[in-house]
Parts: sequence; structure tokens; C-alpha cells
Amino acid sequence: MLIQKIIHELQEIPEAKLAELYTLIQGFRLGLTPEAPQPRTPGLLVGQLGDAFFEPLSEDELQQWE
Repeated sequence: MLIQKIIHELQEIPEAKLAELYTLIQGFRLGLTPEAPQPRTPGLLVGQLGDAFFEPLSEDELQQWE
């Protein structure tokens, strides 16, 4: 049985390397479960806009958009 082979291999790993192996296994396992998509909230910004956002653009900047 495959699980027994895995357990046998684990028993052969030095104690000093077990933390590294645990991190590897946990990362692999977590990668198997798909993340739940985060709901989007269009139009809402995190934080606040500074006053400069509402100031009109200079003539040079306006010309670049035309």
C-alpha cells in the first residue's frame, strides 16, 4: 500500500529535516484545495483619495489625452 511506503520513507528522514519536510508537505496539501474567490466590490477604494485627485489637469496633461 502506498501510504505504508510513504510512512516508511518518513521514518528514514533525520529529525533535523522534519520541519523542512513538514513545510513542504503542508504547502503541497494547501495547493490542492482551490481558494474561494473573493467577492469584488466595484467602485470602492481602500483608503482615501488626496485632494490632488480632484484638481483639474494642467493644459499640457490634457493635450496628452487628446
